[in-house]
Amino acid sequence: MEKALIKLAYKQVIAATIGGDFERNVFDTTYQEFLLRSQAYNPSGKHKSFTQLKNNDSRANSLHYKLNFTIIDLISGLNSKIPQLKDNLNNQLLFEQHKFELIESHLTNRGAHKVAITYYTGVLTLFNIMGEYMTLGVGNIMTGDLTETFTIKMQPNLAVVSYREIERDNVIALPTEQILVPLKK
Repeated sequence: MEKALIKLAYKQVIAATIGGDFERNVFDTTYQEFLLRSQAYNPSGKHKSFTQLKNNDSRANSLHYKLNFTIIDLISGLNSKIPQLKDNLNNQLLFEQHKFELIESHLTNRGAHKVAITYYTGVLTLFNIMGEYMTLGVGNIMTGDLTETFTIKMQPNLAVVSYREIERDNVIALPTEQILVPLKK
């Protein structure tokens, strides 16, 4: 396999029965905001679910965007670490961007509220695929810098969302002496 530059996306689905403090805070915050903001698209109170709101008034799709603002501080508190996604050494992967999505909600059934946050990594170098495992490097090896690597298992809700093969002629090889650590005498 040729080396490639990739970006990963990991989609975290948050529902009433899932998660720890972060997930509960996202759930509670976005549900309360849904109850408040949905009134603008449902003045008669006739529609109860997010799907019904969207079908009745397409402007209700803006709730994705509006609810995202309520969790910005919670996302910042993650310190760019993707919750629930870890490499084989139990280290969390870092993200550069996120996208919030309101999957479904209901005005009278809190248990129907479900949201998702998709986290996007920065550029990673894909070195190898071994079965369901990928060996990746942080950053772009085209810069010629020594690359920190890690291994991660492909899993549900994880996807390669950007891919660009690196041509062999453009790969910079480091001299062996730059990689080896001298022993102390």
